[in-house]
Amino acid sequence: MDLESLQQNVRFQTSAGTSIAGRQRTLRLPRAAGLVVLAMIWASSQVAAFEPVAQYRGPIDLVVATDESWAVTANQLSGTLSLVNLGEERVDHELQLPGRPSALARLGNQELLVTSRDAGRVFRVRIADNELVLQAELHVGFEPLGIAVDSERAFVGLQATGEVAELDLPTNQLRRRFAVGRWPRTLALSPNGERLAIGLSGDSSIAVADTETGEVLYEEPISGGINIGQLQPSADGQHVYFPWMVYRTNPINPRNIRRGWILASRVARIRFDGPEYREAISLDVPGLAVADPYGIAITPDEQRLIVTSSGTHELLVYRLPDLPLVGAGGPGDLIDEALRRDPDRFRRIELGGRPLGMHAAQDSRTVWVANHLLDRLQIVDIRSGHVRNISLGPVTEDEHAQLVHRGMEIFHDARRSLDQWYSCHSCHLDGGSNARPMDTWNDGTDLTPKTVLPLVGSLQTAPWTWHGWQEDFQSSLQNSFVSTMQGDPASPADLAALQAYIASLRLPNSPFLTTEGQLTDAAERGRSLFHDQQVGCGDCHAGTHFSDGLVHDVGLGGESDKYDGYNTPSLAGVHRKVRFLHDGRAKSLRDVLIKWHRADEIGGGAELSESEIADLVAYLKSL
Repeated sequence: MDLESLQQNVRFQTSAGTSIAGRQRTLRLPRAAGLVVLAMIWASSQVAAFEPVAQYRGPIDLVVATDESWAVTANQLSGTLSLVNLGEERVDHELQLPGRPSALARLGNQELLVTSRDAGRVFRVRIADNELVLQAELHVGFEPLGIAVDSERAFVGLQATGEVAELDLPTNQLRRRFAVGRWPRTLALSPNGERLAIGLSGDSSIAVADTETGEVLYEEPISGGINIGQLQPSADGQHVYFPWMVYRTNPINPRNIRRGWILASRVARIRFDGPEYREAISLDVPGLAVADPYGIAITPDEQRLIVTSSGTHELLVYRLPDLPLVGAGGPGDLIDEALRRDPDRFRRIELGGRPLGMHAAQDSRTVWVANHLLDRLQIVDIRSGHVRNISLGPVTEDEHAQLVHRGMEIFHDARRSLDQWYSCHSCHLDGGSNARPMDTWNDGTDLTPKTVLPLVGSLQTAPWTWHGWQEDFQSSLQNSFVSTMQGDPASPADLAALQAYIASLRLPNSPFLTTEGQLTDAAERGRSLFHDQQVGCGDCHAGTHFSDGLVHDVGLGGESDKYDGYNTPSLAGVHRKVRFLHDGRAKSLRDVLIKWHRADEIGGGAELSESEIADLVAYLKSL
């Protein structure tokens, strides 16, 4: 076994027969390698100690032990979990998992669950002898994201199908799935475990379900809502709090941006015990707005509500008991002046990077934050504003990886926009689309909102924009900075970095394929229909990206459009969308096929039966 192989085994518990224990590592390896290993450990104490790989980790969530002795971060970029010793402020161990970790939930004091969106699985991990040990894994499919647990059950949001999966923890079995709505990305259980709140970013609403029956009891609409963040229940179980962004269909200009009439940030609460209109506050300060709020926590003494503003790289701290929440008719467009003037009621703590998930300590003063772009677990004193950092490991020296990471920083940086109101990510959630048609002003017209085109594979699908008028990719990016975001022009170096980041985005295999990665029988029949000349889908949606790169007039244009016809959008990953066609008029693939893209009207003339429509939809979801 060479040194590199040994180091890999010491860093990660990834293969059968390999174990790592404690700070002075004890290795259990195949006997044939034993003498070589012992000699190498004797020769190098660095190999015997934990030595993390140089790479970007990208922590997005964390859990903390009940005794606050350790924390575990879910690292999206490296596909790992990091076990952090909070007393000594160091990483003790790192565990590699398939796919990209999405969210964490703690079980007792020594176990945790982690969802992996790309792998379609939930992993059960135990902490033993200062190590993370994989105990079990459960295939749930369909892009698992948010997770909430009690002693016997776990609930997991399945973004691709709009369902929640319920897991039985004593047996590690999937108990059932129940429908809740589109894009269930974040979840929270009431303290008594009887109700489950679900952030439905695809439906711009919060659903509350009965955990016994799986029935959705009521939904609270979030008008104009996009990108709903984490959910935090109150200790008494009466409310659940959450941040989100609101989009309004007004012309993009400096006046409307500064009034909060384009994109703005909010925190709201809804009741857990019955339907009642949400109460909310505005987060945005004039001239220095807040963007992309995501994480939320309430201190154990219930005196402070804390929010991570990931787009402006800071922690927002509010005094909770007298928070000026407003129901119907509010809140206003900008932060309540009483909050703005009182530093005890509202303060901002600069963190840098991209703070996401967090946890409030029992002292109601310390907050631990997973900082995605800094590769750090941050320890924040919310009274003094002092910040300490625990590095999760060395970063790579690969120049291309550094360029991609720089582009990621630019993509998530709301300070690139006028008065820092929104970032590229605000519209392109996770590099994809979002739930609402938006008027980006990119086509030179006002009040012509269009669905947000996903960026995955976009470099291979020229030209760009819905009307296809942009023929140079970097010029299209620049137009987003100066027109859509009304910010300063990006430098050539920044444009190159952003392009490199967008080029790095990849779609995982569709969750609608079989577990072996093959088409289902229905999808196979749909594939034949798709490429049938009498149906005609493959004529325009051609090639590996399912786009011919041409502009077509399919009879859906409006008088206000500056350009005629529409650029053929790629169909790769189309199952991730909740709105279809240029203006989002269709809310399902079936609606597209039976109303606005009928094969007998714009295809080859075929009249499709209901079963053929279903087969075609099955194929489209597999792409």
